[in-house]
Amino acid sequence: MSRINEEQVRYVANLARLSFNDEEIKTFTTQLDDIIGFAEQLNELDTEGIEPTTHVLDMYNVMREDVVEPSLPREEALKNAPLQEDGQVKVPLIMEAD
Repeated sequence: MSRINEEQVRYVANLARLSFNDEEIKTFTTQLDDIIGFAEQLNELDTEGIEPTTHVLDMYNVMREDVVEPSLPREEALKNAPLQEDGQVKVPLIMEAD
């Protein structure tokens, strides 16, 4: 039984703005079905008594203390900016104003 079909692969490809030919769609359909099948095998594992974790390794907070430190002077921060205006980095307009 197939867990994914070509129509679903085309739909997701369209959402991702990807274009594939019919042969690629068939290949991806088979590959994705295999991946889903492999992931479903994990449901067969007996996890009774195993505590849920967020990471497979013992982890602890390795972040430094949040200490207020002086920041770069504005001139230093802007020295490599290709465009600047009024003490700020100037970037190209990406949206039109109404």
